[in-house]
Amino acid sequence: MAKAVAANMDWNHLGFQYWDLPYRYQAVYRDGEWHEDGLIEDSSLTFSEAAEDLHYGQEVFEGLKAYRCKDGNVNLFRPDMNAQRMENSAKRLSMVPFPKDKFVEAVKAVVKANQDFVPPYETGASLYLRPFMVGTEPMVGVKPSKTYVFRIFATPVGAYIKGLTPMPYMVSDYDRAAYAGTGQAKTAGNYAGSLYPAMKAKAAGFADCLYLDPREHKYIDEFGGANFYGITKDGQFVTPKSDSILPSVTKKSILRIAERQGLNPVETQIKMADFDQFAEAGAMGTAAVISPVGSLTYKDQKYVPFSETEAGPVTKKLYEELLGIQYSEREDFDNWVQKVDLK
Repeated sequence: MAKAVAANMDWNHLGFQYWDLPYRYQAVYRDGEWHEDGLIEDSSLTFSEAAEDLHYGQEVFEGLKAYRCKDGNVNLFRPDMNAQRMENSAKRLSMVPFPKDKFVEAVKAVVKANQDFVPPYETGASLYLRPFMVGTEPMVGVKPSKTYVFRIFATPVGAYIKGLTPMPYMVSDYDRAAYAGTGQAKTAGNYAGSLYPAMKAKAAGFADCLYLDPREHKYIDEFGGANFYGITKDGQFVTPKSDSILPSVTKKSILRIAERQGLNPVETQIKMADFDQFAEAGAMGTAAVISPVGSLTYKDQKYVPFSETEAGPVTKKLYEELLGIQYSEREDFDNWVQKVDLK
């Protein structure tokens, strides 16, 4: 694939896809320590056909965005939390974590090096960053790798789900992750297992699946690529508490915003049977941002929390506040934003 050229980018019609940008960051773990290659230009990876990752799935990754502000500056949103989550994911998969402080420095270096590809402010697009780590030791026995590659690449993206467009979802008969499994780790296997149910859902006219808890199939867990939230009819923000869902940076941020907006937020088990308690519902995550649920179909019954064509008022307020903070247009009460030095 040829390298992307900033002058040729159609910023208003990016979609959510990969572009081969000029620079990425790489570090390699071998002989018991991390060795930093720093910024490199080669977008390919070369390792043995017997590499751990290819056979036993030792892989973790992250997703975060860089935002071009109205004044031309570029913001990162809570990258320290992505660093912490990646460390947690690595430990769960018996991998050697990449140092958290170097993680944030490396993210900033990739953004700075590729700053011409941070989309203009008025497009609503952003620069998506994908840190990932794979086990590379050649082996056929089942054991942790002793060598790893850590890399961060960037790609400009449009909205994963356009703005506040309500989308139809369905409750899946499949499980996204096992009870007491790797649901709290951001690892490729969790997503690979969700591809088939997602394809079935899309073929049936839905945007994605909502998964129930993998133990009793009674409680709401999360969507295939985002966390769930609901607004009760008396105005409370509610989101699932479960050991089999991914701890979301966006979710933790929205919980804090909901608290400031007087929504008395709570993380708790949510019975699917009680879904009709919600006056609004939606998905939240780095890619999805906040996406309202237009409808949810469960066992041939269709629920419409608010509207199939319009986002609810609480969802709109949460969305506007989150984006306002990310773009430095609202007060950053908790110092979530880190600016990238572009000089």
